[in-house]
Amino acid sequence: MTRPHTPLLDRVTVPADLKQLTDQELTQVADELRQEVISAVSETGGHLGSSLGVVELSVAIHAVFNTPHDKLVWDVGHQCYPHKILTGRRDRIRTLRQEGGLSGFTKRAESRFDPFGAAHSSTSISAALGFATGRDLGMDTGDAIAVIGDGSISAGMAYEAMNNAGSEGRRLIVILNDNEMSIAPPVGAMSKYLSGLYSSNPGQAIATMAEGFEAALPGPMRDHARRARQLVTGMAGGQSTLFEELGFQYIGPVDGHDIPQLLQVLRTVRTRADGPVLIHACTVKGKGYAPAEASNDCYHGVAKFDPKTGEQKKSKPNAPSYTSVFGKALLAEAEADSRVVGITAAMPSGTGLNILADAMPKRVFDVGIAEQHAVTFAAGLAATGIKPFCAIYSSFLQRGYDQVVHDVALQNLPVRFAIDRAGLVGADGPTHAGAFDVAYLANLPNMVVMAASDEAELVHMVHTAAAYDDGPCAFRYPRGEGVGIDLPEVPEVLEIGKGRVLQEGSDVCLLSFGAHLSECYLAAEQLAERGVSVTIADARFAKPLDKPLLHQLARHHKAMITVEQGSQGGFGAMVLHELANAGVFDKGFAFRTMTLPDRFIDQASPAAMYADAGLTATDISATALQAIGQTQDLTPAR
Repeated sequence: MTRPHTPLLDRVTVPADLKQLTDQELTQVADELRQEVISAVSETGGHLGSSLGVVELSVAIHAVFNTPHDKLVWDVGHQCYPHKILTGRRDRIRTLRQEGGLSGFTKRAESRFDPFGAAHSSTSISAALGFATGRDLGMDTGDAIAVIGDGSISAGMAYEAMNNAGSEGRRLIVILNDNEMSIAPPVGAMSKYLSGLYSSNPGQAIATMAEGFEAALPGPMRDHARRARQLVTGMAGGQSTLFEELGFQYIGPVDGHDIPQLLQVLRTVRTRADGPVLIHACTVKGKGYAPAEASNDCYHGVAKFDPKTGEQKKSKPNAPSYTSVFGKALLAEAEADSRVVGITAAMPSGTGLNILADAMPKRVFDVGIAEQHAVTFAAGLAATGIKPFCAIYSSFLQRGYDQVVHDVALQNLPVRFAIDRAGLVGADGPTHAGAFDVAYLANLPNMVVMAASDEAELVHMVHTAAAYDDGPCAFRYPRGEGVGIDLPEVPEVLEIGKGRVLQEGSDVCLLSFGAHLSECYLAAEQLAERGVSVTIADARFAKPLDKPLLHQLARHHKAMITVEQGSQGGFGAMVLHELANAGVFDKGFAFRTMTLPDRFIDQASPAAMYADAGLTATDISATALQAIGQTQDLTPAR
């Protein structure tokens, strides 16, 4: 593949190299950097639109500040590809999101230029305030700069941090990357104003910059800028803006794609700021790449693609995705029951709720990046008799755990949690792995916890959740396509706490919970070749457990192996606790739990990650053989 021509970018190996370039050359660097990002992501896939939107910001920040002594914290981190290229990782950028390659997010262990790792939203201001406070307490660190998007700053944690930062009054720089509100191209008056501002009296208060922005613009552009400011700071009318009330000095809106403008603003702030400052930079997601700018999602997350046409090279699925199966099943429930609604925290398409939203827009509530609010909002709906399905990724639901405990489980309110991305997720790595939801939900009183072993089971579980009004419930399912099984024309209401036996044997029982059932079948075939008779059971429920089934299986087998796509302390621990208290192990019964290991697993293909976790069919077979004292010629794959 032809690589872009990047003569100036080739001279930049670390951010300090940018300081040797003129402002005009920095503009060219940004153009070349954009082409390099497009070229790299076309080979690896990843978060393209967000990265293209911050190319100029990345160049300007690194040209003005002294990273890594100054701490640059990117919120979420999915827009960090230009930053990685500028900070000594260009030679590895085409390993992005691959096994053994660069992370798709900021990562402390990867580079000293990533002072704080991220992949979830709304953490940057809190972290940056921590760095600023450490500096003021005498630690060897410089300025703290947080870059946060307009979506992320809507979350409660960002406002908590802003409130704290404002009351502390420490020098802190927050850049709001607002790609929802673009502004007109720069005009001579703005450029002249900024140039004069920076070159004028060094003692001039930074407030002069904030006050002069709108006044320096022509009438139509001034009105547009005022609307942009009001979107961020609140309504006009003689009152102080929200951020000013919180103690921040507001500057903007600034054109986030105008290098000279950005440089002037950042240089002025770096020279004169003596407290917390918010710079409002308006950008365009997917900027500079026509297919991304024209796309509805601005190429937020893409597969490998042809950089000339933008056509993505997605393989045709063999089966529908679990996400789409959930979305269609929920639509069917909503058509049958007017009380069924969906709730998402800024992920309608990612969770499949877009299917219901397209058909019944008033029955889906997107609350923004606010998982805590989503959970308690669902609890309030449930208290009225509505049937809310709160669809949140496993790793994101962690953010609303107190609300799950206090507002849902404690009050025994029938909120239905649809937990997508359960298990290991591939290129997004450990930050998005759905490892812990079984452990953190199954220990809660009143909670029912289910896991779908295939897409047909998922349809049954959606129907079961809709019918269950006695308290909260959750059902988990993985990322990606299903196993290809036929979907039921009429879904069943599963008996709560009832598992099923799928294959009967006499030596070993493989008790699966969730989507690793297919690996259990493969393991049973391997064991059968060694003369081991295998029972396969699908637990369906981690809570309540099917205690009669557990005890029956324990009575009729030499060993039991539990298999799950979750952490230690989950389903296997629940089974172990039940059987131990019943005295089953007093009689020499062999038992093993197979879970994700007690460590985070780096990005790779899902198959490679499960191999790393020791959860392949061969691993299951080896564990079963070891449990019954047969270990010859079969060792776990690693």
